[in-house]
Amino acid sequence: MNIQVKPRTGYGILVEQLDGPVAAYHGDTLLAQSSRAKVMYETRLPPVVYFPREDLKVDIDQHCSKTTFCPFKGTAHYRDLILPGKELCSAVWSYDETLPEARQIMGHIGFVPEALGRLELGDNRLQAPDYGNISGPLVDWLLREAAFLPSPVEFTEALVRKLHEQGVPVSRLTILAWALHPRIAGHHYLWEKGGSGVETFSPSYEIHEKPEFKNSPLRHVSKGLGGLRYRLTGEVPSEDFPILKDLREKGMTDYVAMPLPFSDGRINVLTAASDSAEGFSTADLGLIFECSAVIARYYEVFMQRENAQAVLETYVGKRSGARVLGGDIRRGDGDEIDAAIMFCDLRGSTLLEETLPREKYIHLLNEFFETTSDKVHENGGEVLKFIGDAVLAVFPAGANPAEARAQALAAARAIVAALAEIEPCPNLPNLECAIGIASGSVLYGNIGSQERLDFTVIGQAANIAARLGDYGKTVGHRIVVSRDILTETEDAKPLGQVKLHNVSMPVESFAIAADT
Repeated sequence: MNIQVKPRTGYGILVEQLDGPVAAYHGDTLLAQSSRAKVMYETRLPPVVYFPREDLKVDIDQHCSKTTFCPFKGTAHYRDLILPGKELCSAVWSYDETLPEARQIMGHIGFVPEALGRLELGDNRLQAPDYGNISGPLVDWLLREAAFLPSPVEFTEALVRKLHEQGVPVSRLTILAWALHPRIAGHHYLWEKGGSGVETFSPSYEIHEKPEFKNSPLRHVSKGLGGLRYRLTGEVPSEDFPILKDLREKGMTDYVAMPLPFSDGRINVLTAASDSAEGFSTADLGLIFECSAVIARYYEVFMQRENAQAVLETYVGKRSGARVLGGDIRRGDGDEIDAAIMFCDLRGSTLLEETLPREKYIHLLNEFFETTSDKVHENGGEVLKFIGDAVLAVFPAGANPAEARAQALAAARAIVAALAEIEPCPNLPNLECAIGIASGSVLYGNIGSQERLDFTVIGQAANIAARLGDYGKTVGHRIVVSRDILTETEDAKPLGQVKLHNVSMPVESFAIAADT
């Protein structure tokens, strides 16, 4: 029997019954023999022969963890093949609950090429389909224009437009892309027909505990459990996802959720719904499925850049992170800038560490760092780094050095006041700090080895700020500054010319009254 497959221009599948007995072997071991075997032709894939499960001649193990998804066949579950003297892992698959387009292979088993030594087809001859070319507005756009879009929102809007131009009846499309961010779990881009454009939601990590996510297709797919496809014109089982009923009430007739895997193994999710009476065709979903790897790479590029920015801002600060992303990544790259430098040290940290349980002490340190960082940022500065139980911050002067120095003083007062409200425990005093502030010209850039760089400030002002903080501890002042920090109206107590450790010349210093 020669299977004749008509040429087609869109993605498609075709299942045909084979005539007579067909047998599959691994070496000399007969794996399956059946007169009810079928062949599936699928665009751009080799023909696959499926055998009824009951016609297998060897044992197969239970489900293993591997699954793959096809938007018109369903989720394939893989099993191990048990042969005399050995097992072949993930060697067979089956679609236990096929979608309508592939209902003919329900209850059938397919073999991975590595397990299948030879097929005895009898009088059957398999003829590969005339695959044609899948092209059109979507593919042309992905190849030529999509790379120049600057943001995932604009990319999502354009993706919907191109799907419509291709004739795909998308009424709702979402993309869930996981992020690498200390506070944000990821971004959820949502487009709906009749809406004002693409909406963006950026949930925190608490999303993983929320019922609306735990009971959603997004979680199912992102956990690697395979994609999902539902026709919404009939009854939706009550035990399935609540969003399906919501979509049906909005007039949706078809819904698919498919994985968008990133190169690092994370599984992101694309969902599409249609309100067309016929829903999605095989060609519609095949087009999206074929393009999904390319679409995923575009979102991965967007997320990688955002991840890089988030990581840099988290570890080196917003301004410094922007400098690094801008290309200042070589040792020695940097600028001479005028800035006010603040060094804020937590007082009594040794007693706190010895007195408090480790978990409580770490929580207190984080509270100290967060409070200090917030006040620095609120007053125009940037935290460069945490050093043990101390904070180094910079207030770049730009064209207004007086303003930068005033900002540093305002931040110092705000920090002292905020820390005074934090009580470690009933038998310990509230938090206190020692702050030193100086100003001057510093190198703002990269130092370190060839392989490990640190983006920081280097200069006498940074050294003086740290030493003024140390000096304040010894004389009982919370804020100590150099003379050039002051304006005429400052409420300051002169401390005279102070000899500081590792500073060659004495520094005229002042203690600043803290409003607590």
